[in-house]
Amino acid sequence: MRQAMVSMAYLSAKQILTMINYIKISVPVTSDEQQEILLALLSEEGYDGFEETTDALNAYISEEQFDQQQLEELLQPFSLSYTKEVIAPKNWNAEWESNYEPVVVDEFVAVRAHFHQTIATVQHEIVITPKMSFGTGHHATTWQVMKLMQGIDFSNKTVFDFGCGTAVLAILAEKLGATSVLAVDNDDWCIENSLENVATNNCTKIVVQKADVPSTHQFDIILANINRHILLQYMVTMAASLNNKGYIIISGFYKDENQLLIDAATAQQLQLITASDRNNWSALLFQKIA
Repeated sequence: MRQAMVSMAYLSAKQILTMINYIKISVPVTSDEQQEILLALLSEEGYDGFEETTDALNAYISEEQFDQQQLEELLQPFSLSYTKEVIAPKNWNAEWESNYEPVVVDEFVAVRAHFHQTIATVQHEIVITPKMSFGTGHHATTWQVMKLMQGIDFSNKTVFDFGCGTAVLAILAEKLGATSVLAVDNDDWCIENSLENVATNNCTKIVVQKADVPSTHQFDIILANINRHILLQYMVTMAASLNNKGYIIISGFYKDENQLLIDAATAQQLQLITASDRNNWSALLFQKIA
């Protein structure tokens, strides 16, 4: 998924499943924060596919939904220009699958599609149907969370995967010995893809649910690969749901935002254990100390 675009690229279910014209707008940006804000605002206006590059945000919306005046009003406070391009119908899923490569985290875990050969050099293998949901393992955040999971004992643990995407992290948690895993996301497409991937990997201890907020149940381990805003918004709730001495891994933010997340976590009696970064993206592992 997020490869040539440097940070992120994904398409919605509608883009994959329907053959309609799409409008691609490209907005030059001056900072990662500006890019993140614009992505959130455009999402609220119906844009359902994005590409983040080092100097621009590309956003996609169906031609019938495109509102030029609405877009210009949205960009006006930022004094930003944009370019527009009509994208003709194409088989997005087939095109993306043709470029999909397995993801390998050292000798620990590999994430591959059903059309790849078995990867025998790793301890754990996850087979997914690549349908553009976030969390295929290609992005630096997902890769880092899987890497950090290697250092945690999941045996007989209860796990919460907040913002599960493809359920890759939930599946890995079960493979590592978790007794129960709750995986939630607020996107219907992610839920559908997660259920499919859970079945493909013969997982029996994962419950997939659609939800916008963290669960209020108690867990031994929490995995939250989302974004800075959601992590800060729900840090108190997540910390309260974590059992004493439990672990939480958070990711989905840039390296220069680390301290903001560390401060919020520390205020909830979460002690930083490990910090990692990859391609300017960060992942943090905390343990609850009270």
